[in-house]
Amino acid sequence: MPMPTPEHLRLEEEARRVRNWKRWGPYLPDRQWGTVREDYSADGSAWESFTHEQARSRAYRWGEDGLLGLTDRECRLCFAPALWNGRDPILKERLFGLTGPEGNHGEDVKELYYHLDATPTHSYGKALYRYPQEPYPYQRLIDENRNRGLHDPEFELADTGIFDENRFFDLTVEYAKAGPDDNLIRLTVENRGPDPASLTLLPTVWFRNTWIWGCRHEGCTLKPSIRRDSDHRLRLQHPTLGGWFFEIEPDFSQAKQAFLFTENETNTRLLYGTDNYTRHVKDAFHRFLIQGEAAAINPEERGTKAAAHCRLELEPGAEAVIRCRLHSGDEAPEHPFGDGFDGIFRLRIGEADAFYREIIPQSPESEEARVQRSAYAGLLWTKKFYHYSVADWLEGDPVTAAPPDRRRSGRNAEWRHLFNRDVLSLPDGWEYPWFAAWDTAFHMIPFAHLDPSFTKDQLILFLREWYLHPNGQIPAYEWAFSDVNPPVHAWACWRVYKMTAAKGERDLSFLKRVFHKLLLNFTWWVNRKDPDGRNIFSGGFLGLDNIGVFDRSRPLPTGGHLEQADGTAWMAFYCTTMLAMALELAGTDESYQDIASKFFEHFVGIAEAINTFGGSGLWNDEDGFYYDQIHHDGHVRQIRVRSMVGLIPLFAVEILDEECLSRVPLFKKRMDWFLTHRQDLSQLSAFSEVSRKGGRHLLAIPSRDQLQRVLARLFDEDEFLSPHGIRSLSRHHRSHPYQLSWDHQTHTVAYEPGESETSLFGGNSNWRGPVWFPVNFLLIEALERYHHYFGDAFRVEVPARSGRFLNLAEAANEISRRLSLLFLPAADGRRPADGAQARTNDPILFHEYFHAETGAGLGASHQTGWTALVAKLLEDQGRRGRG
Repeated sequence: MPMPTPEHLRLEEEARRVRNWKRWGPYLPDRQWGTVREDYSADGSAWESFTHEQARSRAYRWGEDGLLGLTDRECRLCFAPALWNGRDPILKERLFGLTGPEGNHGEDVKELYYHLDATPTHSYGKALYRYPQEPYPYQRLIDENRNRGLHDPEFELADTGIFDENRFFDLTVEYAKAGPDDNLIRLTVENRGPDPASLTLLPTVWFRNTWIWGCRHEGCTLKPSIRRDSDHRLRLQHPTLGGWFFEIEPDFSQAKQAFLFTENETNTRLLYGTDNYTRHVKDAFHRFLIQGEAAAINPEERGTKAAAHCRLELEPGAEAVIRCRLHSGDEAPEHPFGDGFDGIFRLRIGEADAFYREIIPQSPESEEARVQRSAYAGLLWTKKFYHYSVADWLEGDPVTAAPPDRRRSGRNAEWRHLFNRDVLSLPDGWEYPWFAAWDTAFHMIPFAHLDPSFTKDQLILFLREWYLHPNGQIPAYEWAFSDVNPPVHAWACWRVYKMTAAKGERDLSFLKRVFHKLLLNFTWWVNRKDPDGRNIFSGGFLGLDNIGVFDRSRPLPTGGHLEQADGTAWMAFYCTTMLAMALELAGTDESYQDIASKFFEHFVGIAEAINTFGGSGLWNDEDGFYYDQIHHDGHVRQIRVRSMVGLIPLFAVEILDEECLSRVPLFKKRMDWFLTHRQDLSQLSAFSEVSRKGGRHLLAIPSRDQLQRVLARLFDEDEFLSPHGIRSLSRHHRSHPYQLSWDHQTHTVAYEPGESETSLFGGNSNWRGPVWFPVNFLLIEALERYHHYFGDAFRVEVPARSGRFLNLAEAANEISRRLSLLFLPAADGRRPADGAQARTNDPILFHEYFHAETGAGLGASHQTGWTALVAKLLEDQGRRGRG
């Protein structure tokens, strides 16, 4: 057993609450403007209610944002750098991007920034921001994208030519902790261009405004303060955080205005034409630098927002290093800078290397290890503070204008109990600066290797009484908490339970805690999404956005109701997961055997329904595939779109072995009775695989023949098998679009391998062809379980018509290999995921989904959340290689 690394020891201290190592981290959101929680409009138009243009002048209500910043876990005190190249019309304090209505494919960040490294306690973190030396082309980006259509690619920052001849600055931001409350900050600015260039850098500290709203919930405080303490040090005082100091190395604090001061308050005169609450307001530094308003900053050198004023003149290729330190009064260093400062960085970097050598099986110099470490960095940098009290948001704050009455019955009105004030793993810090329930489940798989304690806490949190609805629903995402995401939370809990400890040492307390709350959620699904009790479910869009002929969350244009192959299969998958959990818990508490029987029999009922209800269920024997179907006026019409909807029935597969069953005799007795006396169910083709084979029982939706037929399509390169994974829609529909005609209207689904060519769900994601990591990952796991049952005797041709037959474990590994190749350099040195325009030496980005033909990354550009699953795939490949 290897000795634990220093980072592992810090994680242990944090988990045992010995030292608060995770009090500070990269928790400062990338975007707070344009979010639902900052929207106080009458019509719910969040993008227009709080714009990027307003953000520099208007105090946020529920959070903050900044450029690769740092904050405490309650977002009270924030740090982030701000920049000005002398030509921009605005001070660069936050990332710019297009709103949903502005982008031709929805919202889209228009910046170049990269998460380079991080440790789970945030003892070390490193990121890069690339800042042009020419005026930032804000309006051109808006105009060009507005003039483009759904069939056109997005117009990106690099397309403007602003990075030609390397005319940009690289700002490298690094954080290292000397102690839990002693944050070292190193900002390195390099002139990458061919000419001398100047830059103004403002290392900025400020308090989140928690004092102006008159709010009644926890987290509101009296006004804190920032004052000059010396020529290079600020004193900061907060009612709950206590006394702090911000220091900058003396070499960079001798300008005429060494520190700038203002208040983090709204400029109401600018925005609303009314008198300001205070003379000095949030946008003071912008007005001071760019508009030359000397009176904008506070001459009394106090406020709630302050910045060190650093003016840099850099020759081509030259760099400047600015060192800062943010620490509590209790952890004040005797010598804040000097050799000891950089020595701490060297120490923490070495400890980060040691930590990742323990969890990455490949050589640290390998491309595979580089991808994994980059994925982990993005995952950790996308932990953000998220605050949203729905009841207070609906009612409005006492000192502000009351919202319109209809707001109280509008968006999220049925979620008044929901109170978020936590550090959460978000999908993407800019494009999705809010949690999404099914995204979180997938994030936790790679997170389990980094930080088991945080992983379990996140999964538990979503089931706590201030998140979980009293009716049992898990909140989906802030635009509509009542939307329905696939029920994968139980799967994540079960996987994390098994991943975070060896058998016999697992955390049964965690498993019990989540299991009881998951029972409530499962019951919600059964009551709300199968109201007729037929075991055929209609879940809605289920996170797959535009995969259907029409919006599956809305009433059908045809009338009637939709019976969903994926909704039904997800519930079968939920059953098998809950069954596995119950059997595990029954090993030490026989009372769980009854509930295990319940999930076993419920699974059988769903398997029967999906295969036989109304004759053939949702199975189409002619096509050898599962489809959604419309039920209207006693008639049934299958929607014969070959999509991920019809592959999800493969996910619900579980194996029961005799060793397990011997420990749960009451369950085994009930199962044997069921298989003997309910032959109407147990002999169905869907359930014929519940048979004794080598001491194992297989629970699966498709029969062996059905499985073989679906897999023939899955591994056909003219259908689902892409060079980069499994497509979300069969390529068959490129030349054979599916059309549904009804009431003089024709609804079409065609193969779209890249960005969406429809505006359904805003057009900012696409499930009509591209490759998505979460469902590919579940498919890989399912094939591995099938192989565990069938062994090498079950083989499939991969690719179809190639003459190459693989067992199902090898077939699963082939999908994993193709997914991994998205991020590994090809012969020309380029990674497919980077697209044709990327520089070969640029850091790695992890996109939301991928072009099925080219592999180019699409959608959100920093969705390291579920795309970080590539780290788990590469880890498994590395361990197989070692074996």
